[in-house]
Amino acid sequence: MFCFRGRRGNLLKVIWHDGQGACLFTKRLERGRFIWPSPAEGVVTISSAQLGYLLSGIDCRPPPETWRPTSVG
Repeated sequence: MFCFRGRRGNLLKVIWHDGQGACLFTKRLERGRFIWPSPAEGVVTISSAQLGYLLSGIDCRPPPETWRPTSVG
């Protein structure tokens, strides 16, 4: 299975082989962009759950670290 995102980030194309031939799935978001994982070496491997999040437009990246107060005293 191969996933491609359009330049603007609002179009996603998925190509896979179903045993008889190649299938193409496309999805376009009216608002917002697909959250794309950052490639370490040009290729990204994701789980089926992450693919589901990607197709739903949900950000599956871990949240950024935030500052937490330390106890004083």
